[in-house]
Amino acid sequence: MSKRFLSYIACLLLPLSLIGCIEEDGFKNTPAGNFEALWNLMDEHYCFFPQAAEEFGLDWNAVYHKYKPLVNECNDDAELFDVLGDMIAELRDGHVNLSSEYGTKFYWNWQLDYPLNFSDSIQRNYLGRDFRVTGGIRYTELPDSIGYVYVGTFSNQFGTGNLSQMLLNLKNTKGLVLDIRNNGGGILTAAERLASSFAKERIHCGYIQHKTGKGHYDFSSPEKLYLEAGRGTVWLRPVVLLTNRGVYSAANHFVMLMRELPNVVVLGDKTGGGSGMPLNSTLPNGWAVRFSACPILDAQGRHTEFGIEPDVKVNMSSEDWNNGRDTMIEKAKELIFEYYNKISERQ
Repeated sequence: MSKRFLSYIACLLLPLSLIGCIEEDGFKNTPAGNFEALWNLMDEHYCFFPQAAEEFGLDWNAVYHKYKPLVNECNDDAELFDVLGDMIAELRDGHVNLSSEYGTKFYWNWQLDYPLNFSDSIQRNYLGRDFRVTGGIRYTELPDSIGYVYVGTFSNQFGTGNLSQMLLNLKNTKGLVLDIRNNGGGILTAAERLASSFAKERIHCGYIQHKTGKGHYDFSSPEKLYLEAGRGTVWLRPVVLLTNRGVYSAANHFVMLMRELPNVVVLGDKTGGGSGMPLNSTLPNGWAVRFSACPILDAQGRHTEFGIEPDVKVNMSSEDWNNGRDTMIEKAKELIFEYYNKISERQ
């Protein structure tokens, strides 16, 4: 069993101990008790306090003093739910949420404060009516012999055989436009399986850490993560990976993997981030809490929690949008043509 797999198991087992911690600390099932339980749970186990302080000046102690008086003003559980949801939104982390019979409170501004940079109606102009689907992946061959592959989610596992056949079906193309815009994530192993289809050998792709104590800086030494070589057909021609702010969690992880490959260029907008492995716990009143607890870093040891910048920055232009053209796809095609022409000139 690999060290990476054991690391994942260790992360997944943590919620059981966290629930025990809340009970042992004696937080009562009162508005004040649930507030204290939630604030302390984040304070001791959330993994991105140092990065949040550097990125946007988060002061978790100041958050405590801001929201504690509001709890005393709550007239019922519905108001308490809103106050606690607003408190954890101060972390600006889409993996942090609070769920109850009143719904689920998320932080969405990591995506909503940025350009959309994607239109499914414009995408239809490129997919056409004869596209193929495998494992939820849509793909087709564009004019001028360029492959277009759209991966809208990593919620489903991909079979090696299906991925190999997809790449074989596109074998006569000059390169791939691999589009993951608006992919909000899913299963990490699905992202890794697809990424391995572009890796001819095992490569170092990042690191994972674990909390070792209750302090904001208490972490284990980084443990190396690797992307395994593809087990089926491996694509080694040019790949232009399209991203926008809707790329999050496992999809952000996918970008982290793909940018380590020599034939891949990332094009578009900065990703949404979400690099921490999320865990679950429960407040004394039964409300469910989800939060980032195990940080994953890229191969250079950098945190990608707040997004990954593209190699080539491109936004959808309003003129192209109005004319039914996708600025990013068109630019990706240009890059593939440029690469293909240079190779042809050398031969």
